[in-house]
Amino acid sequence: MDKMPAWADAVLVPLISILIAAVLSALVIAALGMNPFEAFQLMVEGALMKSSGWGYTLYYATNFMFTGLAVAVAFHAKMFNIGGEGQAQIGGLGVALCCLFIPWPHWSLALIGATIAAALFGAAWAYIPAILQAKRGSHIVITTIMFNFIAAALINYVLVNVLRPSGAMEPATATFPAATSLPTFQQMFSTSETVLFRGSPANITFFIAVAACFGVWLLIWRTRLGYELRAFGHSETAAKYAGISPVKITVVSMLISGGLAGLMAINATMGEAERLVLNASEGAGFIGIAVALMGRSHPVGVFLAALLFGFLYQGGAELAFWANIPRELVTVIQALVILFTGALDNVVRWPLERLFLAFRPKGAQ
Repeated sequence: MDKMPAWADAVLVPLISILIAAVLSALVIAALGMNPFEAFQLMVEGALMKSSGWGYTLYYATNFMFTGLAVAVAFHAKMFNIGGEGQAQIGGLGVALCCLFIPWPHWSLALIGATIAAALFGAAWAYIPAILQAKRGSHIVITTIMFNFIAAALINYVLVNVLRPSGAMEPATATFPAATSLPTFQQMFSTSETVLFRGSPANITFFIAVAACFGVWLLIWRTRLGYELRAFGHSETAAKYAGISPVKITVVSMLISGGLAGLMAINATMGEAERLVLNASEGAGFIGIAVALMGRSHPVGVFLAALLFGFLYQGGAELAFWANIPRELVTVIQALVILFTGALDNVVRWPLERLFLAFRPKGAQ
């Protein structure tokens, strides 16, 4: 029998970690001279108590779902894909090329084309680190980190020298044609009497992200490939003995991971900016690591963790706007959540394990 039930590992450990991070965040806010309860109220009101706030929260959560799923798939194969940031940016390049140079008659067709382009470009950017790991033994962490910088430099060059409109000063592409504009939540859910999600960038891509969560669940737990991924992640030696190819699993899992990260560009590039700009990923690739850790690499956990970080992003922005608190405090709060749900996970886990062992009935195995 395990040291503690699976539900405790999935629910209690991250919940207690979040509470500890919240308490420490409150102490930091109090040290800056503000009432922590008032600060939390501002965050909740700004992120959850009005439809426009929900729109921003769900917009950020959509980005984090894609990058969190990307990290989670690689985790199942015991690989640490830190290249989601670069893969998302290259996915944005695929979206831009697709939207700018193909005359789409309707946004639905453009969305299908952009989805394929984003996934292919993101997967292609993940392929090189994958093949280096599988064939040459290069460490996937090092190569994916380096490819983030290469992707940033490549996007900078392309925007400045290739795709920037003539006479424009800003390093960005032209605005995509109107036929590629995705429906926003404001357009989808507002009525003539009531306007919802006013001004928020949330769009139909949110539902694609939810579908991706379901798709990853099917892949990992309901397909032969998913079984091979998990078997390889648990024991490479046993997987090889069973006839599972390490090269195949390494490359395929990274292709899927890179494709998921690339899909983030649909939301940020096609849905919100409607053009490709510098740093369109806005750090979502790195937040995806924390989302996957907090979500225990399960799609349901990734979905919930993405909502939490969406709340932190939007609530933190409201807090910085309405209170005399530096914007960097939001980064501190996010770092505390990441610290306790990832790096200091065992600080919570070990006491809980001892507690469950102490109350286990005598003779139980």
